[in-house]
Amino acid sequence: MTNPDPTKAQLESAAGTFAMLSAPVRLHLVSLAAQGEYDVGTLAERVGVSIATASQHLGKLRLAGIITARREGRRHIYTVDDPHVLNLVDQIFEHIAPDGSLAPDPPLRTRPPHTD
Repeated sequence: MTNPDPTKAQLESAAGTFAMLSAPVRLHLVSLAAQGEYDVGTLAERVGVSIATASQHLGKLRLAGIITARREGRRHIYTVDDPHVLNLVDQIFEHIAPDGSLAPDPPLRTRPPHTD
C-alpha cells in the first residue's frame, strides 16, 4: 500500500516546520529541549546566546507548536513532548555525523516501485 500524496495544507505546514528548524539556534534549542526540561537562562547559556535572543526564538517555537512551556513560579520551563518532533530531531542527528557530513546510511528498506 502506498501513501497518498501530501495535501497542499500538509506541504505548507511541513515547510513551515522545516523553516522554523532551519535556524541553527532554534534547532539547538529544540535539540536541548527534546532531551529534558530547561529554563530560558540554562538554554541561552547552553546555546551561547543572550536570554533575550533565546526568549525570542523560544516564543516562535512555542507559537509553531514545536516546544511547550509551563510556569514554575516566575520561570518558564521549556521542553519538547510531541513524539513526532522528538522523532524528527533524533532522525536528523542520526543522519548528520558530528563533523557535519552525512552519516553512513543504514541498509535501505525495500520500497514498492513507483507507478504513475
